[in-house]
Amino acid sequence: MKRCPKCHRVETDEALKFCRVDGTTLVNDSSSIDQEAGTVRLGSGNVSSEVVTGELQQTSDANINRATAATTVLSPQPAAATTDFSIPIKRRLSPKGVAVIVTAIAAVVTAVVVISYRTLSSRSAIQSIAVMPFVNASGNADLDYLSDGMTETLISGLSQIAGVNVKARSSVFRYKGKETDARTIGKELGVQAVLNGRLVQRGDQLTLSLELIDAENENLIWQDKYDRRQADLVKLQSEIARDVSSQLKLKLTSADQLRLAKNYTSDPEVYRLYLQGRYYWNKRTRSEVDKGVTFFQQAIAKDPKFALGYAGLADSHEDIGRPQKLEYIRRALEIDPDLAEAHASLGYQLMCKQDWIASERELTRAKELNPNYAQAYAWNGMRLTMIGKYNEALAELDRALAIEPTANGINFYKAITLATSGRRDAAINLFKRIQEMDPTFSWAYSNLARQYFFDGNIASAVEQWSRSVELEGNADGARRLREAFASGGWAAFIAEAKDGRFGGFASIEGPTNAVEKEKMLIDLQRRVEDGGFWVFLIRTDRTYDSLRGDPRFQEILKRFDPPQ
Repeated sequence: MKRCPKCHRVETDEALKFCRVDGTTLVNDSSSIDQEAGTVRLGSGNVSSEVVTGELQQTSDANINRATAATTVLSPQPAAATTDFSIPIKRRLSPKGVAVIVTAIAAVVTAVVVISYRTLSSRSAIQSIAVMPFVNASGNADLDYLSDGMTETLISGLSQIAGVNVKARSSVFRYKGKETDARTIGKELGVQAVLNGRLVQRGDQLTLSLELIDAENENLIWQDKYDRRQADLVKLQSEIARDVSSQLKLKLTSADQLRLAKNYTSDPEVYRLYLQGRYYWNKRTRSEVDKGVTFFQQAIAKDPKFALGYAGLADSHEDIGRPQKLEYIRRALEIDPDLAEAHASLGYQLMCKQDWIASERELTRAKELNPNYAQAYAWNGMRLTMIGKYNEALAELDRALAIEPTANGINFYKAITLATSGRRDAAINLFKRIQEMDPTFSWAYSNLARQYFFDGNIASAVEQWSRSVELEGNADGARRLREAFASGGWAAFIAEAKDGRFGGFASIEGPTNAVEKEKMLIDLQRRVEDGGFWVFLIRTDRTYDSLRGDPRFQEILKRFDPPQ
């Protein structure tokens, strides 16, 4: 017989090596079950069929004559657990009374064992989970990158396992720093279980405490504590992912097991630098992403074969320096041909170069490698938007949002697709909802301004554009725009926008003379050759209406025809 030292499940199949409940290595325990009687023997000593009765204070004498001592002999019970019990009574019980008590105790113990076993065995696999941001309990805010990074790495690892819906980073990190119970999280995110973590670093020592909670009744399913040196950080991540997947009762394929055990670097310092890079990259503002780039560069400098570092660089300011981005992606895929993030980044770069077939191939491969990588679906949705397949694009973007419903970028992509396909009212509503989710996301304001302008709502367009300029860090420019409109109307506002070089809104009316038309055409030709992401807007954007009769414009437009 074999027994699980963790859940105490007994296995009769000698070929098994691991527990079918929690994956723990089984131990030999031939004494735990009487194979002939089929009874569980509780207790560590040899058990006799004699039950000794006596006073509460009873002592054992090694020289006792068991042949003459007071005993009650019971007939063996074929299906009951037996053990030695000292019964605290003040008078000697009759044999019949002893038999009744022992039988009752055995029945209770057997019931507890059976119920516990059935509870463990009957709990079905958890199919949805929210990994909440690990709490940095170290008393040092500079270590947030570590708690956040470990959370994100675990989410990424579990997301690659088929059969479990793992809520994405954008969904769970909105709870960071908030006291929210598991039941509420379960209802809001639609998950069966919630995983909480608490991280403490003291010098070179890391302590991570985890607890898995049933979101329906808030019962504790599992908890554990990991005490490791910082040098073991890389191995710790794989260990946590394996343990959590075991508690979810997931049936892991050999490929799943390899993915969970995969380490991209053996150097904990490289991994730490990468976590810092992703921490700043996730803030998404230009200045913060610049900080992230520095950490990614330091990581690959220490380990030139660190594929995730190259992927991080490729994803940073992805529309700047495309040749260098392609080199980062090539290097990442050379090191790890199955890195989903690198395939998705390559698909993005290829679609910006209007290589539609190759782009589709790479984005499809990324989704195959990691079915829960929302960005791959989002970029594929925009590939379809670029070539005018709007219904397919919206379906793909909805798949991305099913994984990351609160992601600013993906919701923004959907709003742009709605606007480009002529569904302007729906686009306006979505831009407003994005602003509610994140009032600091400037692109939601600037693009809502475009929709208001095309609808003739000039005052609202001016305010939305001024607000976007303000959010980009130019409060003085926003003030000048508002004052210009207040004093001189739309003409004064546009003049101020052009003088202040406030982005594309200054040219929203389109060229008004031959010189401006020529300038816009030359600029479009340059942008399409450079792989400008937003060039596809020429398909329907009214800004370009005056150019549609020019053969050069039509040649550019053909670049966005669907592949045959």
